[in-house]
This record gives sequence, structure tokens and C-alpha cells, in this order.
Amino acid sequence: MELVVPSLELESEFLAFFEDYIANDISNIESYLLGKEDFSSYIQSLTDESNGINLREGFVPCSHFWLINDNQSILGVVRIRHNISNEFLALEAGHIGYDIAPSFRRNGYGKSILKLALTKAKKLVLNRVLLTADEDNIASRKIIESNGGKFGNIVMGKVFPNPLARYWVRC
Repeated sequence: MELVVPSLELESEFLAFFEDYIANDISNIESYLLGKEDFSSYIQSLTDESNGINLREGFVPCSHFWLINDNQSILGVVRIRHNISNEFLALEAGHIGYDIAPSFRRNGYGKSILKLALTKAKKLVLNRVLLTADEDNIASRKIIESNGGKFGNIVMGKVFPNPLARYWVRC
């Protein structure tokens, strides 16, 4: 397994990833719709965001990676924000967010993707990163803790409806 930068060469693998969400987790598909509609534009938007170009209001530079296996299947996606310089990111979203494809969940890939993401974050000169999880999402909290996460506090944000557990992790 490795983290790779999203690329045009992985279009068929991305479409399989997308179809997995359609079949098994439609409520979390919004982030990937552009990839289905216009894959080339989607890849360009991820590249631009990584480079801090054409950022939407409230967005910061953010590197995107796909977790792939030996078959090139996309097991998950991770986003590493280069900074958390606005209220939403600093309170609710943090530096790193990731998704594991529905068919690959509960197999330890969450722990792996976060471990690999922390290495990438260090290369972005981040020494310490904020991660958040719903307070009652024990699995996600265990993933963060297994990667060195130190519990900070529970907060109620303005965007996410549930209490969030905040963790700091050294890269």
C-alpha cells in the first residue's frame, strides 16, 4: 500500500471507488461527484488545491492523496490541509481528513492511511496536526490514538452537528 497523488491514469480505479460509494455510502458521495462528472477537471481541481491555486472561499492549500494497493485499487482518500487558519478548520475540521472506501472499511486501512498521511504532513513542514472525530465515533478515535493522538477536548462546532473530539498528533 502507498499514498499516491491523484492522476488521470487512475480514472477507472476512481470510478470503481465512486461506484462503491454509490452502492454502500451514498450520503458521503458529494466530495467525489465532480470526479464522476468530469474526471479531468476533478484532477485539475485537486492539483490546484494542493498548489494553493484557485482556492474557493474559506479553503486553504490542501494536498490530496489516494491510498492504493498492489492492484491499484483506491482503498481510501486523504486530505492534508497545509494550515488551519480559519475558525472552521481550527475548531472542527483540523489538518487531516480521510475516507476509506465502504468495501474496505474495518480492515485496518484507516490506521494505515493516517500513518502514511502523517509522514506526508511532516514533508509539508507540519510538526503537529489537529484531527477531529465525532465524539461517539469510537473506531475513528482509536485510529487517531493508535497513531499517537493526544486527546485535547470536546467541542460543539457551528458546521458539524455532533460534539467533536479533538486530538493533536506529532508528525
